[in-house]
Amino acid sequence: MIKEIEEKREVTIVFAGDSGDGIQLTGTQFTNTNALFGNDIATFPNFPAEIRAPQGTVAGVSGFQLKFGSVEVATPGDVCDVLVAMNAAAFKVNLPRLKKNGTVIVNIDGFNARNLKLAGYEVSPLEDSTLADYRSIQIDITKMTRAALEDSGMGKKEIDRSRNMFVLGFLYYMYNRNLKGTEEFIKQKFAGKDDLIDANIKVLHAGYNYADTSEIFTSRYNVKAAQLDKGEYRNIMGNQATAMGLIAAAQKSGLDLFYGTYPITPASDILHELAKHKNFGVRTFQAEDEIAAIASVIGASFGGKLGVTASSGPGIALKGEAMGLGVMLELPMLIINVQRGGPSTGLPTKTEQADLLQAIYGRNGEAPMPVIAAASPSDCFSMVYEACRISIEHMTPVMFLTDGYIANGSEPWKFPNSNDLLEIKPKFAVENNQNYLPYKRDEMLVREWAIPGMAGKEHRIGGLEKEIDTGNVSYDPENHEKMVKIRQAKVDKIAEDIPLQNINNGDKEGEVLVLSWGSTYGVIKNAVKECKEEGLSVGHVHLRYINPLPKNLGELIKGFKKVIVPEMNNGQLVKIIRDKFLVDAKAINKIKGIPFSTAEIVSAIKGEEELV
Repeated sequence: MIKEIEEKREVTIVFAGDSGDGIQLTGTQFTNTNALFGNDIATFPNFPAEIRAPQGTVAGVSGFQLKFGSVEVATPGDVCDVLVAMNAAAFKVNLPRLKKNGTVIVNIDGFNARNLKLAGYEVSPLEDSTLADYRSIQIDITKMTRAALEDSGMGKKEIDRSRNMFVLGFLYYMYNRNLKGTEEFIKQKFAGKDDLIDANIKVLHAGYNYADTSEIFTSRYNVKAAQLDKGEYRNIMGNQATAMGLIAAAQKSGLDLFYGTYPITPASDILHELAKHKNFGVRTFQAEDEIAAIASVIGASFGGKLGVTASSGPGIALKGEAMGLGVMLELPMLIINVQRGGPSTGLPTKTEQADLLQAIYGRNGEAPMPVIAAASPSDCFSMVYEACRISIEHMTPVMFLTDGYIANGSEPWKFPNSNDLLEIKPKFAVENNQNYLPYKRDEMLVREWAIPGMAGKEHRIGGLEKEIDTGNVSYDPENHEKMVKIRQAKVDKIAEDIPLQNINNGDKEGEVLVLSWGSTYGVIKNAVKECKEEGLSVGHVHLRYINPLPKNLGELIKGFKKVIVPEMNNGQLVKIIRDKFLVDAKAINKIKGIPFSTAEIVSAIKGEEELV
């Protein structure tokens, strides 16, 4: 039976189940298939916080949200059109995110008496009025998977691991997508294990064929390719883009890249990605703790390498004293903070923007550092590259901020041309017999980079205060104050070397300015667009350079009567804006481990809720 094709501009799907259900893999494969097709996409993986939460419980639910479209996609979506729930707990956690009249696909085997009890249901939501406002597709996915592999000779436990492929095949049919990309992935993933390759491909086709031959669908759906700028694209996650940006910066500057780190969620994937690229002169070192990691980076930077470390908030706290040493030595090095919910261990797998004040002020003494923040997964490449450029050319440690939402999310990334990347020029000392002054500065207050082995460039290092020019140890009060002022002025002067701030979206002046940083970019862009369509006077400024701020930011702010600062914290950028520009900026805060919705930002712009 030939089924009608119904065109959709954009679709949001949530995959949900136990961690062992392969939810992240399913979501990633569906994402990659749509990316190859040419859709614009945005994703939001949502991991359980507990390492081994009991199966079937709410605490153990793993989710993957994906929005794909033929139009520009800025966020993974506020609500979903389709929910795939592998068990009762996944259904319970995610049903509130499904729009009215949306489609819910459930694995009915995951709604047995045991799973219902674990999820806290007294009566099955499949049998009462819970689904009255939704389209329900109920399939015994477990039974179908076992039937497809009944002659495979595999055990039930092994067979059940393939259930996610049935779901994937079902959705590929539903959205008129090709199976070849996932077939190739299966062959590569299970290379040398023909039984697993055959089983997973067989179940993939079983899901597709079931959707085709059953009478569930009277029509199929299609989301056309988006009209993206011409070029070569790939789907990329934030941590991957960060790693690629680091490699590009090292290559462009002619420096070897040294990455010293201690694993921590959600920053660990940067290490995993960089470890694959030794052919680019990348050296990765997994230290025994956070302090050893940054100490190794200081040594690498002193030795003339591009030294980089990464962590999340708790690890950044441990690195604090050594970061101060990097400031004192004025060495180029990069500290990456992939933020997560805090304080202390906090919410390891959930997102937050609560480390901004830590990045700017969180070291003992006066230890100023530039702070740069990415706006999206693909933006991590450009901004970490820029962070490296500033660090190398201005001889200073730099803090680069992302968060769990950016790090684990993905979107299409257009490959940049190497020739289009800004040059990065290290300021190495020139070997000669002249009297070397390690802290003699140029017009930007930048000292030269002298590395071990350079003739006549021997100099003292250490955390004790440096004498102006000579770098000798100094306890002189006047010298200390001058050095503190110089180090601050050096960071301030970086404002001369960064772009002026633009109005990113909406009006250039008017009633309301929404000022943002980090991962709130996409949702605020959507909200401002929605408000403009309703005729409201609103503009949007998104900051990537936070310390120092762009020179013209104050003038842009003056063009609006009201300033709103949305943040996933208790109000941090808003404090800086009030301090720097003496404006009565208002905050909208969300500290729930999940991103803002468009509706929340629209409500704030319209003045429908009280701001602080």
